Amino acid sequence: MAATAHAKKPRANAPPPHVNAKDLPHVTALDLPQAELTPAMEAYFQKCRDKIGFVPNVLTAYAFDMAKLEAFVAFYNDLMLAPSGLSKLEREMIAVAVSSENKCFYCLTAHGAAVRQLSGDPVRGDMMVMNYRAAELLPKQRAMLDFAVKVTNASATIEESDREELRKLGFGDRDIWDIAAVASFFNMSNRMASAVDMRPNHEYHAQAR
Repeated sequence: MAATAHAKKPRANAPPPHVNAKDLPHVTALDLPQAELTPAMEAYFQKCRDKIGFVPNVLTAYAFDMAKLEAFVAFYNDLMLAPSGLSKLEREMIAVAVSSENKCFYCLTAHGAAVRQLSGDPVRGDMMVMNYRAAELLPKQRAMLDFAVKVTNASATIEESDREELRKLGFGDRDIWDIAAVASFFNMSNRMASAVDMRPNHEYHAQAR
């Protein structure tokens, strides 16, 4: 469509719709032009800038297709931010434990920063990234992460005894669903990030150190 005198000006701190991924600081290895953001997603991107100072690259990576971006944002926010019997820190711990098993550079960097920030313990955050089994965890947290890792590596072998072990430690059935859902989401995200060589924002590396 030809430009007109009333064409929308490019958003501050965001590439215009015709910019390709290869022309931006490395986000993914794919050459996918960014679509024009819907009003809802433009507001969401601005909320990210206002709250954390930048737009996470995972959002930029999905921004070639508004349906995919909006679905990703909605599912992520529901799993990681909505009310749950799991704390935000526990959900981030699951993200890191799963991402460590999958060796996902993007998610380990981004969610490792979240664990450092939410726990107030940079050493614990780094230990979680490298090997959660070396971190000082409550028995309940260790069991939660063991279950998430089993979802990651051998989900077909999960039996009622695995769920019952979580119940004995105080997790309800809704909590077990949430552990499995967060673990499953990050297995998908890890595989996508690795497949397209998604790179984290540099800002994550220095956060909560």
